[in-house]
This record gives sequence, structure tokens and C-alpha cells, in this order.
Amino acid sequence: MPIVAHNDLPAFEKLRQEGILILDEKRAMNQHIRELHIGLLNMMPDAALKATELQFFRLIGDSNPIAQFFVHPFTLDILPRGEKAQAHIDQYYETFEQIREQGLDALIITGANVKGPDLSNQIFWEPLKEVADWAYKNVTSTLCSCLATHALMEFRYGQKRHAQEAKKWGVFNHQVSQQKHPLTVDINSHFDVPHSRWNAVYPEQFKQAGLRILVTEEDDSCVHLATSEDGIRTVFFQGHPEYDTISLLKEFKREVYLFIAGELDSFPPFPENYFGLFEQAIMNEYRYYLIKAMQSGQDLPEFPELKIVSYLSNSWCDTADAVVGNWIGLIYQLTHIERDKPFMDHIDIENPLGLE
Repeated sequence: MPIVAHNDLPAFEKLRQEGILILDEKRAMNQHIRELHIGLLNMMPDAALKATELQFFRLIGDSNPIAQFFVHPFTLDILPRGEKAQAHIDQYYETFEQIREQGLDALIITGANVKGPDLSNQIFWEPLKEVADWAYKNVTSTLCSCLATHALMEFRYGQKRHAQEAKKWGVFNHQVSQQKHPLTVDINSHFDVPHSRWNAVYPEQFKQAGLRILVTEEDDSCVHLATSEDGIRTVFFQGHPEYDTISLLKEFKREVYLFIAGELDSFPPFPENYFGLFEQAIMNEYRYYLIKAMQSGQDLPEFPELKIVSYLSNSWCDTADAVVGNWIGLIYQLTHIERDKPFMDHIDIENPLGLE
């Protein structure tokens, strides 16, 4: 929550120059604090549907202990669902028509299951465009996660993602490149982010689109966090700061089972910078006995998840909470008291944050 400059104390101006959000007294008196309504467009496949809900709900809830949030999950009707997942959606999710009628202050768009390299051929393409275009006109800010970032970069800015030679998979160190932007002003200057993707939109593409790059990998080879040119109306993640500590372990386990089923030619590599020496030793032992059992036709050893799960480290969630907390704080400063209007009347929608 911001500080109110209720007198001419020089410290207020000094903090403003550092990028800290300081409200003048007139603006503070006109600001009406209410609950925030945040939409979650969950496009993940059935197996990850509920886990994705938990990850983003947790990220929102951890970001601010004072504010009150109504999180409204919805999905795209065109996505195929199994019986259990559809029953869950029917019982707990809202429809896009309901979302559009009632309005949102903020929107989060998840990734999705993709078949083939071309995003524009995916069944979710046109419905996703409809949601994103509506949100840009009617929602204060939209946060895109990984594949959603790739989709918006293509259909809004004409920047297609590129296939990588190898999957970017693991936990990677990043650096803040714009320390005075309100989303990054008070977070760690270096921090980790999980990634799990075969494709990338490169820094040059973000620059060509006129976007603001806020966080990159230390060698500047990868953008993790960027915003639309106005600084807030669209926020792009290429990584997965919402991931739980065990998320990469679950992905690795699925890869191992694909190897067992013959769908992979070799035992999968470890996610980079994720397993410590102890966990690697356990997994190397498991790999040895698994391959031996597969070759001899013996019973397969159990995947050693329980042996290592308590040793896994999480080096990203505190900064993820800080970034999302800043995002939500900015939405509070900008959004209209009426839920179906994106900005307060005096806000310049082309530059809501007054950035240079």
C-alpha cells in the first residue's frame, strides 16, 4: 500500500524519485478502497486444471494480507474436457458472458495445451483473442503467463515465438533491468524463476514491439517480465513464478513415465538448477535400477518422489509474491470504483502510471 504525502517533508519527493509510489493528499482522499475482482482464464488441460487454480489463487492471496480479492475462474468452452473436469467447471467456474457482464479489475491468463508449432491454428486462438481484446478495453490490467504471452505477442504485436533447440526447463537466475518501474521498484535485483517451455519470444522482439522489458536472465538472452508500452495494461511473464516447489518434480516424473512407456528414447535430463546433490544422487540411483529392470523385464522401482520432496528448495516464491503484490497495488491506484470501468476518470489511459 502506498504512502500519502500529507505535508512537504522532503523524504516524500526523494522516494518518488526512487520510483516508490507516493500519493498526494488530494488523490488519497478521492481513492475508494474496495474489494478487487480478478479473473482467471484457466486454459490448462484437465490434469493441470486444479493445480493451476491453486497456484494462482495462492499467488494472489500471498501478495497482500490486507486487501480482499474475489477471484473468478473461467475457461474457454471450445477446449475439450473430460467428464470430471467438465463437472468441476460446471460447478465452480463462471462463463465468459457472466464475466463480461459484471466486469473485472484484473485478469490473469494461463497457458494451454498446444498441438503443433503454429499458435494461430490452435482451437483456442480465436476465443482467446476475443477475451484478450475485451480485457484490453475493459480491464485495468491483464497478466499473461508463458504461452498466453506468446499468443498475445503474436496476435497483438505480430511477433511470433521461435522454437528452441532444447527445452528451457529448470530454475534460472534473473536480473531487474528497470529498477524504477513500479512493478519492480522494491523487489530483489537478482532472483530465480522457473521456466518450462520449448519456445521463446526473444528480447529483440519485445523491443521491436515497443514494449518495456523489466526482467531478463543475467546474460540478457531471455525476457521474463515485460509490460505493454503504457507500463501496466498488459503484463507478460515468460517464466512460471506461480509454480509450487514440487511443480518441476511433477513434470520430471511425467517425463520419466513417458520414457517408461517408450515415448522418449532416453531417460529425461534433470531440470536445470533444481535438484541438489542429494536429490541428484537419489535420481541417478533410480535411473540405474529403472533401466536395469526395463532391460531384464523385472518389476520397475518406484519413482522416489517421497524420498526427495522435503529436500527441494524454493528460491522464487518471495519475489513472485512481491511482483504480484506490486501489480495488485497498482491496480488499486488506477481502477475505477465501479467494477465495469477500467480506470478512474482522471487517469491517462495511454500512460496510467505517468512513466517517462
